[in-house]
Amino acid sequence: MTPKSASLPVDTGALARSVVKLRAVVPDDAFTAGILGSERVGNGVVIDAQGLILTIGYLITEATDVWLTVDEGPEIAGHALAYDQVSGFGLVLPLERLKVPPLPFGDSERLTVGSRAYAVSHSGFDQPQAVRIVARREFTGAWEYLLESAIFTVPAHPHWSGAALIDESGTLVGVGSLLVREGDGGEDANANMFVPIDVLKPILEDLKTLGHADRPSRPWLGVYSVELTGKVYVTGVAEGSPGQLADIREGDVISHVADHEVSTLADFYRRLWALGPASVGVPLTLVRGGTRLNLLVRSVDRSELLKRPQGH
Repeated sequence: MTPKSASLPVDTGALARSVVKLRAVVPDDAFTAGILGSERVGNGVVIDAQGLILTIGYLITEATDVWLTVDEGPEIAGHALAYDQVSGFGLVLPLERLKVPPLPFGDSERLTVGSRAYAVSHSGFDQPQAVRIVARREFTGAWEYLLESAIFTVPAHPHWSGAALIDESGTLVGVGSLLVREGDGGEDANANMFVPIDVLKPILEDLKTLGHADRPSRPWLGVYSVELTGKVYVTGVAEGSPGQLADIREGDVISHVADHEVSTLADFYRRLWALGPASVGVPLTLVRGGTRLNLLVRSVDRSELLKRPQGH
């Protein structure tokens, strides 16, 4: 049962005013439209006095239009200012003054297993929900994504995407990313994965001023993978990606990156990214139907395949 905000130690009802509804419109021919859809709805969190909004980046990737709703008011236009593929965070600049108090940043490193917090979405979605931290661990995503110390919470919030994770002192400690299955007391349960706010702090000024983090772009292959019984299996390949051009196929096993054997997704990604920046050649060894294949895949900067947000 979802607790009412009045029963919680912090006034999450008041804090929820800093969480806005976000609706993004993406062209049907955008690179990510087939996977993420052409209209995406979630949450954003106001983080400064100018109304800058922090959200989860997949909501605004390739968006041509972003619309924001405060409380139950009319939609306000926004601009997709930045998206960081490494962290998964995105920033939206509202094109009108929001008159919404920002949420102060907390210290996500202080959250440990057993800590209490609150998952807060826009009021039009649901009430704030008391949650418990059940894991702090590495998370690897099938889409060439790795987060060193993700936050996992139960019970799962029904509107997690871009939701605020607020600690018991009323500060922002994470942003909602995924619905996952996670162990809780020896049993698997529906849980949410939140990206820790500490990941944002070193890159926030870059995102605000440059639109991206000031670091070399990682090499990207466009390969979707899963680890199973000590092997990395390809589950899909993005259309038009380096992986497709190199004829990597669903069902292939990725056994080596360069001369290094890989048995987990984390191994695969770290070996891939250690080869150099985007455009580096990536030597891969695959196993397909009992046959070993050696490929040299020319990686790319994934952002070069994405539509750019329009200026306002």
